[in-house]
Amino acid sequence: MSIAENRKALFNYHIEERFEAGLVLEGWEVKAIREGQVQLTDGYVVVKDGELFLIGLRINALRSASTHVNPQADRTKKLLMHRKEIRRLIGKTEQKGYTLVPLNLHFKGGRVKADIALAKGKAEHDKRNTIKDRDWEREKGRLMRHKVSSSGKE
Repeated sequence: MSIAENRKALFNYHIEERFEAGLVLEGWEVKAIREGQVQLTDGYVVVKDGELFLIGLRINALRSASTHVNPQADRTKKLLMHRKEIRRLIGKTEQKGYTLVPLNLHFKGGRVKADIALAKGKAEHDKRNTIKDRDWEREKGRLMRHKVSSSGKE
């Protein structure tokens, strides 16, 4: 079950490979995520000291949060992956043009997981082609619906 998606990532990047990573979260964050108080659109992944961190994931605290907890909505979250996978990703991101972007958050076995992708930035003309293709698919769907509905009236 998907919690939050980063649709901008699919528009701005060519996705090369996808990976699933666990997240280190505090209790109030999990409760807020279950209530849907999460935003992923500005998120990105950085590598620091051989570990992966998710920055820009915004989790808004619930009003009923405990009084002794000091919630920070934009706290940096550590991503959990096997060391071998992390080393491989670090090697790939050091190559020219590759970056790590979060695609979505979802529950798996009661735990919150993040899908991250090894991606390459799209050029401006690629983005225009994406828009053109998306508009054509939408128009094609309209034409097909119109043709199906008009053929039933005859």
